[in-house]
Amino acid sequence: MIIAIGSDHAGLPLKRSILAALEAEGHTLLDAGTHGEESCDYPDFAHEVASKVAAGEARFGVLVCGSGIGMSIAANRNPAIRAVVLHNSTEARLTRAHNDANIACFGARTTGVEVALDSLRAFIGGEFEGGRHQRRLDKLSPTALA
Repeated sequence: MIIAIGSDHAGLPLKRSILAALEAEGHTLLDAGTHGEESCDYPDFAHEVASKVAAGEARFGVLVCGSGIGMSIAANRNPAIRAVVLHNSTEARLTRAHNDANIACFGARTTGVEVALDSLRAFIGGEFEGGRHQRRLDKLSPTALA
């Protein structure tokens, strides 16, 4: 599976752990940065990952910052994206099943490596249930909001 991943400086240590685990599992990763520890702006990486997911270059995205919140806000500016902050595998499973989320966001200051990896595995392994949930997603489309 192709997964786009990005972080700001605060999320870099957790991103590195996620990269290593996903590579070991055989996934292809598109690393949008950051690659250094100097202060940088999270929207730059969120927009890059969101663009790759929206364009179909990656099936899913992963974004990491201090809390995960800024990344999710920035990624959700793209109308094709449903980015969520995850804290556990139950949230991950439900957001895929009910919301067809396509970007998982994590807070490096709030979520440990093992919890993030467990949540991410549930996220990328989950399936969208459709049905009544599709009707609800349709109400979030840009044309429905106009």
